[in-house]
Amino acid sequence: MKLLLPLSVLFFSIFFSRTSAAQNVPGKKVTMHLDSSRFTDFVRQVESQTGYFFYYDASRFDSLTLDLDVKELTVREVLDQVFKGSEFEYAIDSQQRIYITQVQRIITQLPPGLFDPDYVGPSAVTYEGPENDAKEKLLSTAESKLHELGVKRHRIVPGNSTITGYVRNAVTGEPVIGAAIFIESPSIGASTDALGFYSLTIPRGRQLLKVKSFGMRETQRQVILYSDGKLDIEMRESVIALKEVSVKAGMDKNVVGTQMGTVKLTIKNLKQVPTVFGETDLLRTVLTLPGIKSVGENSTGLNVRGGSADQNLIQYNDAVIYNPSHLFGFFSAFNPDVLKDVELYKSTIPAKFGGRLASVLDINSRDGNKKKFTASGGIGLVTGRLTLEGPLIKDKTSFLLGGRSTYSNWLIKTLDNENYNKSSASFYDVNLHVSHEINEKNSLFLTGYVSDDRFRLYGDTLYTYQNQLASLKWKHTFNAKLYGVLTASHTKYQYSMGAAGLPLNSFDLKFDINQSNFKADLSYVLNPKHTLDFGLSTIYYKLHPGSFQPRGPESLIMPDELEPEQATESALYIEDKFEVSPRLAITAGIRYSFYQYLGPRNVNTYVPGYPIDYIYQDGVKEYGAGKKIKNYGGPEYRASVRYSIFDNLSLKVSYNTLRQYIHLLTNTMTISPTDIWKLSDTYIKPQIGDQISVGLYRNFRGNKVEVSLEGYYKNIQNFLDYKGGDSLIMNHNIEAAVLNTKAKAYGVEFMIKKMTGKLNGWVGYTYARTLLRAVDRESLDAPNDGNYYPSNYDKPHDFTMISNYRFSHRFSLSFNFTYSTGRPYTPPIGKYLIDGSQRVYYADRNQFRIPDYYRTDVAMNIEGNHRIKKLAHSSWTLAVYNLLGRKNPTSVYFQTIGGKVSGYQLSIFGQPIPTITYNFRF
Repeated sequence: MKLLLPLSVLFFSIFFSRTSAAQNVPGKKVTMHLDSSRFTDFVRQVESQTGYFFYYDASRFDSLTLDLDVKELTVREVLDQVFKGSEFEYAIDSQQRIYITQVQRIITQLPPGLFDPDYVGPSAVTYEGPENDAKEKLLSTAESKLHELGVKRHRIVPGNSTITGYVRNAVTGEPVIGAAIFIESPSIGASTDALGFYSLTIPRGRQLLKVKSFGMRETQRQVILYSDGKLDIEMRESVIALKEVSVKAGMDKNVVGTQMGTVKLTIKNLKQVPTVFGETDLLRTVLTLPGIKSVGENSTGLNVRGGSADQNLIQYNDAVIYNPSHLFGFFSAFNPDVLKDVELYKSTIPAKFGGRLASVLDINSRDGNKKKFTASGGIGLVTGRLTLEGPLIKDKTSFLLGGRSTYSNWLIKTLDNENYNKSSASFYDVNLHVSHEINEKNSLFLTGYVSDDRFRLYGDTLYTYQNQLASLKWKHTFNAKLYGVLTASHTKYQYSMGAAGLPLNSFDLKFDINQSNFKADLSYVLNPKHTLDFGLSTIYYKLHPGSFQPRGPESLIMPDELEPEQATESALYIEDKFEVSPRLAITAGIRYSFYQYLGPRNVNTYVPGYPIDYIYQDGVKEYGAGKKIKNYGGPEYRASVRYSIFDNLSLKVSYNTLRQYIHLLTNTMTISPTDIWKLSDTYIKPQIGDQISVGLYRNFRGNKVEVSLEGYYKNIQNFLDYKGGDSLIMNHNIEAAVLNTKAKAYGVEFMIKKMTGKLNGWVGYTYARTLLRAVDRESLDAPNDGNYYPSNYDKPHDFTMISNYRFSHRFSLSFNFTYSTGRPYTPPIGKYLIDGSQRVYYADRNQFRIPDYYRTDVAMNIEGNHRIKKLAHSSWTLAVYNLLGRKNPTSVYFQTIGGKVSGYQLSIFGQPIPTITYNFRF
C-alpha cells in the first residue's frame, strides 16, 4: 500500500500530461512580460502557450520572483535565460516534460544498449552538465557536486567575489604548492603558496573551477558563488596507466611571470640526478643549474653569480641554516625523504627576503600524512635514513619525523695509508615537523632540526659542528582578500676543533652563532591582477667569535677568549605586483633595513688618518651593555618588468639592491670549523650589492620545452678578502687582518629544460667572471698592485647536462655530465733572501688556474612492482660517480723539502665510485 500511492500519482501525472500535450502544439514560441512575478505565474504562461509541462518542488520556488521580457523565443531559450547563473538545472524529455532540480540535472534517456546482453553496466552512463568532458565517464562526488559559496541569495548580484581555501593531497593531506586554480571564461587564475593556500577573485554566479598541478591528477569544482566564500580542494597524484599523461599547469610560468633567475625543484627532480655515494642531494642538484658554482668537489658551498658562500640566505621552513652540508661538503644537510621542494632566487629576489647579497634558497619540508601512518627510508653504503609520518588528529594534525646517520668508518678503515685509516667520520640529523589546523582561518606549523658532525683526522685532531634550529609559524586568514603568516625562529650554529694527541699541546677551539628571528608577512589581493605584499622582520644576533682553552691539566696552552658580539637587524617592506595588461606586468618593491651594533664591547681605536693596522692601534673604547656602537641602514630597491612579445616569448628586466650585515671570513676553499663569522662593526662595513638583469624566455612544443637566456651585471661594495700572511683565528684585531675590496661580477646564462616525457632533464651553460680590487689601491696590502684580480671561485666557463630516460614505469636511466674551467690559485715563482733567511716569492694573486674539471655520472633507478596491496613499495638505485675515473684536481699546494719547492695536485675522487641504495616506503 505504501508503494501504490506514489506509483498511482506518477501514473496519473504521466497520463494527464500526455493527454494535455495532445491538446497543444509542442515547439511553439513563447512571448511574455513579467514584473516581479511569482515562479508559478511563469510556469502557467509557458504551459498555456506550449505543449510543455513542468515538474518541480514548489516549496523551493515559493519565494522566488522573476523579471522577464521575452518575445518569440523557444522554451529552451527562455529557460536558459531564467536559470542562467542560478543553482537550478532543467531537463526536457521526449514527451515535452520539463524537470527542474537543484545541483544535478536529471537524465531523461536510458543509456544506449542498456538491454543488450553485452551491456556491462554503469560505465556507459554519463551525467549532463555544463563543461562536461565527454571522455570522463564518471566524475567524483566532489567534482559533480555543486558547491554553494557565500551567503545564499535568490538572485545573483552582478560583480566579483573571492574564493579562498587550501589545495591538499587527497591521500596524505599535505598542501599542494604551486597548483593553478582558474576559470576559462573569462580567463582568471591564481596559484597556491608554500602552505597550499589560494585566493581567487572571479565573477559571481555559476562557474567551473579547474585545478592543475605538476604530478597531480587534474580536477575541477562546480561552484555557484553568491559572495566571498571558502573552498578547500583535494587532488590525487597522477597515476600513469597505458600511456603518458602530461600535466601542463604552470608550465608557462617562466614566460608569463615577472620573476627572473628563479628555479623551483621538486623532490622528483632531485632524485633524478646521480650523486656521490648514491644519496639524493639537494645542494649538488642546485649546483647543476646555470650561474651556480662551487670551489671544490667536496664543497656544497654555493657561489651564485659572483657571490661568496656566505652571501646566500638558506632557509629551512623559514629558519636560517648556516652550514648546509655534512662532512665538509660530501653530503647535504637535508634529508631527502622529508623535503617537498626548493626554490632558488638569484636575480629577482622578493622584497620579503633580505640580509644576503647573492641568492635565497628557500627549502620546504612536507607536512606529514594527515590520513594514515606511513614509513619510508633508505640504506646505502655509508648512510641510512628513516622517516615516520602520520596523523595525530586525523585531517587536522600531522607529524613528520625523519632521521639520518652515517656508518662510514668501515670504509675509512679499508684505506691503505696508515695515517688515513686511523681517521673517523660521522654525522646525524633529525627533523621534526608538526602541522595543525585550528580552524578554517588559523593554522600552526612547528619545525625542529638538529644535526651533528664529527671528523677526526689522523686519530688526533677532532672537528665538530652542529646545527640546531626551530621555527613556529601561524597562518591567519583575515578575510577573502587578506592573509598573513607570523614566524618566530631560532638558529644556533656551533663549531669547534680540538687536539688531544700530545697532552702538552692539547686544546679546544670553539665558536658559535645564535640568531633569533621574528617576522610578519601579509598579502592583500586587490583584484586578480593586483596584489600587495608587505611586512616587517627583526633579527637578534649573538656571536661568540672564539674561545681557545687548554684541554686537561697537562696542557701548556694559554687560555684566550674573544669578546662576544651582538646586534639587531630590522626591516620593513612593501611590494606591488600589477598586471598592467596581458602583455605587460610589473613587480616593484622597497625594503628598508636598519642595523645596530650593540655593547657590551671593547672597541679598538687607531691613530686617525692612518691605515687600520696593528702598529697604529692607540687604545680601546668601552661600551656598556645595550649601548649603540654603530648604526647602518638604507633602502633596498626591487623591481622587475615582463613584456610578452608573443604568447610564448617574453622579455624581462630586473634590478635589485641588497645589504648584508654578517660576514664569513675565510681563507679556505670550503665552509669549515676554522671559518670566522663576523658582524659589521665600526670598521667592517655592511656589504652592499646591486644587480641588473635582462632575459629572454621562450617555450616550445606546447610549453613542454623551456629556453631561457639571461645576462647580468653586479657591483658589490665592502667585499672582504684576506691579507696575505695574516691569521683570522683568535685575532683580537680582526679588522686589521681583512682587506676591503670592490667586486664586480657579470655573465650570461643559457638553459634549455624539458621536464615531461620519457626523455627529460636540462642543459645549462654559463659564462661568468668575478673580479676583485682593493678599495685602497695605494696600500701595500693591495693585491696585484691595486688592479682587478679573479676571486677564488672565478670559473668563466661552466657546462652541465642532466638527463633522465624512462624506459618503463619501473626502469629509468639518469646521466650527468659536468665541465668547468679550473679555479684560480697563486703559485710560488721564486725565492729570495732577506736578513739571511730564504723566503718564497709568490705570483700575483689568483693569476694561474688548476686544470679544467669534467665528470660523468650514471645511475639506474629500478622501481618495485606497482601492486597497490603490498607490504612495502621499494626501489633500488645503482649509480657510478665519476664514471671515467678522471682525477680532477680540487686544489694545488706546495711544499718545501730540502730547499726545493714542489707542487702537488689534490684530487678528492680520482676513480669511479659505484654505489647501491635500497629505498623503501610502507
